Amino acid sequence: MADEMVVRAQRFINTTYPNMLGIPPLEENGRTSWTVMYALTRALQLEIGISSLSDNFGPTTLNTLKSKYPVLNAGTVPSANFARIIQSALYCKGYDGGEIDGKYNARVAASIGRLMSDMGVQGSFPDSGSLYPKVFKGLLNMDPYVVVSGGSASIRSIQQWINGRYISRADFYVVACDGNHSRTMAAAMLYAVQYELGMADGVANGVFGPGTQAGLKDHTLSIGSTGTWPQLFSAAMILNQRPGVAFSGSFDSSLSSATSAFQDFAKLPVTGRGDFSTWASLLVSYGDQSRSGEACDGVTTITAARAAALKAQGIKYVGRYLLNPSTTSLPEKEIQPGELKTIADNGLRCFPIYQTYGRDADGFKYPAGAADGLAAVNAAQRHGFKNGARIFFAVDFDAYDYEVTDSILPYFKGVEDAMALSGNPYRIGVYGPRNVCIRVSEAGHATASFVSDMSSGFSGNYGYPLPPNWAYDQIVTKTVGSGSGSINIDIDIASGRDTGENSFNPSVLDSADTAFDGAYYPALRSDTSSYMRSIGFPDEDSNRIFTHSECLETIMSHDELITDLSHTFSMRKALIQTSAYWEMRHYDAVDLAVDAAVVYYHTGVGGGVISPVRDSSTGIAQISGEVGIRAWNHCIAKGFVTGTTLDPAKDADIWTMWHRVNQDNAYAVRTVSLIHLWDAGGKPGGKNPPAGETVMRPMSLGYTQSEIFQVLRRYQGWGDEAEEHATKRMGLYQLFEKYNGLSRM
Repeated sequence: MADEMVVRAQRFINTTYPNMLGIPPLEENGRTSWTVMYALTRALQLEIGISSLSDNFGPTTLNTLKSKYPVLNAGTVPSANFARIIQSALYCKGYDGGEIDGKYNARVAASIGRLMSDMGVQGSFPDSGSLYPKVFKGLLNMDPYVVVSGGSASIRSIQQWINGRYISRADFYVVACDGNHSRTMAAAMLYAVQYELGMADGVANGVFGPGTQAGLKDHTLSIGSTGTWPQLFSAAMILNQRPGVAFSGSFDSSLSSATSAFQDFAKLPVTGRGDFSTWASLLVSYGDQSRSGEACDGVTTITAARAAALKAQGIKYVGRYLLNPSTTSLPEKEIQPGELKTIADNGLRCFPIYQTYGRDADGFKYPAGAADGLAAVNAAQRHGFKNGARIFFAVDFDAYDYEVTDSILPYFKGVEDAMALSGNPYRIGVYGPRNVCIRVSEAGHATASFVSDMSSGFSGNYGYPLPPNWAYDQIVTKTVGSGSGSINIDIDIASGRDTGENSFNPSVLDSADTAFDGAYYPALRSDTSSYMRSIGFPDEDSNRIFTHSECLETIMSHDELITDLSHTFSMRKALIQTSAYWEMRHYDAVDLAVDAAVVYYHTGVGGGVISPVRDSSTGIAQISGEVGIRAWNHCIAKGFVTGTTLDPAKDADIWTMWHRVNQDNAYAVRTVSLIHLWDAGGKPGGKNPPAGETVMRPMSLGYTQSEIFQVLRRYQGWGDEAEEHATKRMGLYQLFEKYNGLSRM
């Protein structure tokens, strides 16, 4: 809803400072936003004589304000426009700003007083009706100073207390008093600890460094402790959402009991005292990094010597990766042949981790989750994990809350649906920052969390408690062992909610594809139907020519040919099956009309409402004459096949190839495999992206997931649509590969 006084504030900025603030005119919509606050900040900078304007109310703005106008009130405000900036900002924060008439009157003074009271700093300045520089800084942002939705009064009281106690310190600024823990509040707590330890301004920096740690070791709290330290400790407990804790300056039996409960939950020594390890776990996500963890994860093969080193370190559980998306880095990241047996034989247990790249939100959507869920099942079964193991799917980046909503949750729904489609052979876990783990688990998509607490700077860790279902808590990287037993690992605290696996089925080595076992056809048909429906393709669609069954039957009727092509080119059958099925499934009425136009162009027969067209993607695999020619020419030149090269510049040759892929399904299927070889070769002579397609390593049965994705993407072309479709095809690929794999056994 538009606020008329905010409209007036926006209009004041637009009319008073036209083309003067270095920003476009504000939309006069009556809605408060960072854009409006930035404009007011720039206007303030202009009024106090700063020539280089910016959105940031930084040190230059603050120090200039302190120097020129250390106290602003009716007697000191320098101009009407200066006063209007204050009045406009008050309305944007929800306070009465008078009439935006340039007068610092009693209404404005009263609102400044209420603002300072809401901030908790009213007792920290001489006059509650005057505006001071740090309060002005807090006025020109979007931080609330009243409890907002989801906030708590107890946390707000802590925020107000910390503001009032430390506002006079040089590097401390007003924090929001909205009743919610946050990154800013977590940093403020560290500043508070450092101030209480006696660190001078300029030394205190909000970092949990050696000086802070050493100081906390000298401030263990126990029953009977009183003063500021119990206040800080109880505040930290409340901020970590520990139940039944009161914000208090007394460490009493109730706080001791709550401390014991937290220590037990976080797997700390249960002492009931506010000792260093407990302080550390409350203040930073990784806690006391000198702790010994019973679990670890790493990218190095576990040999017998390394297993002995891990056991000597007290390790019981080892996290290892089901796949390695790279062909050039971390060669031992994926579980190696025989490694799980070595782990079990040496008395260790293994928990599997699934991660491709996943370094930003773009890689996390429903189709990607469905594809990864299927890929994880295939990989886990190939390595020998028995039913019931829990796979931790990784979100290895600092996902903001909106990205969790928009991308991560749909991704895990895809994983969950893929696991159900596979018969739920494995349980689902989530690896990531605290907020990711909490929200994925609360949505019901994961049963346990592996928390990336070592990344303490992640916004998803700052201000969030340890998830209730945490299984592993990653806290530090270190090297253990020596000689052949030396291994670099991430140390993880184990809660006991997951204990990994110590018994495995025999691993299944990569082997050549074989003829499809027809006994699996009903299951393949059902699973591919379910998957395609999950991404928006009903079995029968009036917009498309072929049904699901017709497409699958057509592709599988060429199984003998596809098996032969797989052997000849060291290419997984699933690559050929996926591309052919996907393209046939997309064939629609528009394609038929364009086909007729191509026939008319070359023969003069037919025609219709579409103008003559020289070439188009056609046939069950949607191959154009030009693409077919270039793929065949490339493969002939490389010696993959024999035949006569054609010229894509000649109409007769375009027609020859187009007619073949349109009329001869077997020829089209064969051409799919050649297009994949051409794609892997960099698509020489084709329509490439600006920098050209890279040359991939030679086609191999051992292509990684990223290489498979590239081949599927290149079949369609370049750009966002090709990327999106390739992501969806990956799930289809995994289903074909699942049943091809069963046929190989």
